Amino acid sequence: MLPTEPPNLPKDPVTPIPLPTPHKVTMLTAGGLAALLASLSMLGPFSIDAYLPAFPRIEATLHATPLEVQQTITAYMLAFAGMVLWHGALSDAFGRRNVILTALVVFAIGTFGCAAAHSVSYLWVFRIMQGVSAGAGVVVGRAIIRDLYADAAAVRLLSMVTMIFSIAPAIAPVLGGWIVTLFDWRAIFLALFAYTVVLWWVCWQHLPETIPVERRQPFNPRFLAHSYGAIFSSFLFHMKAAVVALNFGGLFLFIAAAPVLMPVHLHLGPSQFAWLFIPSVSGIFLGALVANRMAGKMTYARQIGIGFALMLAAVSFNVGYHLLYPPALPWTVLPMFFFTFGSSIIAPGATLLALDLFPHIRGTVASCQSFVSTLMGAIVAGVISPALSHSVLALALGQAAFALAALACWLVSRWYRVRLAQRGVV
Repeated sequence: MLPTEPPNLPKDPVTPIPLPTPHKVTMLTAGGLAALLASLSMLGPFSIDAYLPAFPRIEATLHATPLEVQQTITAYMLAFAGMVLWHGALSDAFGRRNVILTALVVFAIGTFGCAAAHSVSYLWVFRIMQGVSAGAGVVVGRAIIRDLYADAAAVRLLSMVTMIFSIAPAIAPVLGGWIVTLFDWRAIFLALFAYTVVLWWVCWQHLPETIPVERRQPFNPRFLAHSYGAIFSSFLFHMKAAVVALNFGGLFLFIAAAPVLMPVHLHLGPSQFAWLFIPSVSGIFLGALVANRMAGKMTYARQIGIGFALMLAAVSFNVGYHLLYPPALPWTVLPMFFFTFGSSIIAPGATLLALDLFPHIRGTVASCQSFVSTLMGAIVAGVISPALSHSVLALALGQAAFALAALACWLVSRWYRVRLAQRGVV
């Protein structure tokens, strides 16, 4: 017998904001809000991608093994995944703006600590500080968008955020390569610290509060247990969250393998990481642009189907090429464009479908959704990518497995929804 799922509830009205906040903020246009939320989301890729080209320098300076430096990504991702469960619940209880401002302070401290670390153990500690705070912008940003907009307008703004955000994974490793070549790996973290300070000031001046006090939820163990229990016991939530998480896993598999893929398999230097990141990010940007244009013109299901068609074509080519030929430019990196193009078409619709399962606790749902994706990233960085990095064919097969698993979750969620409709549940 199928368990019940939350029924479709009436759509929330668009909130006429900015709402009153303790500090008077400057009014933001939709484009300005998208740029600010995207800038907050960039903390994640800057934290991961910018220092990848510096791994050999970090190993030499801190007298660490390659595995110990690789695990700084895992420490960050595990901390990110653990804390991301709480960002949304905290914002539901204490306000979106307060959580973001506090998280930026913690992130700045952790980033400065990374720059000052004198051993790999200290680097792990401060990477954990970065991890517990970097996710606030992603999680709370999604809740802010859904607080303000519904349906096609929400998809358009979410895809606009993705388009702007996609700049970060492209420029982060390139900037990191330049910085480590011209200065030192510590300068990468100092530059990120300066960016965080500026971002805090901009948020203080311009980020509105989108959830009034009367709509906030209690922050107590009983309510939180009930909320998390309802979300994580929802089969539809797991299927829809898995679609985004598995697509991210397929992308992050190659990103986490970059320190081996680029110098060992493709024989490229620290300043040439753009060969992987530019195709990937171009796909994210153009896919988000297409999703923006599709919003309101077709169903989520059709949009997601188009995205999966592109992803499956990409992984099929990737596997076929590396079965027949050794790794080579541009063919090894070209499929990443079409993979990320397809996943970016899928992401806005799949994200909003998950958020709307529990409209009264969207912040908490956003946290749970981000937790699933980030936990996937930690597993990929700590286990799957190191296990497959010995071969580009193995990486291509791994990416294909992620895409097929995501498609299976989407099809199962569709079937499950139909079954619930037949029972009159939704």
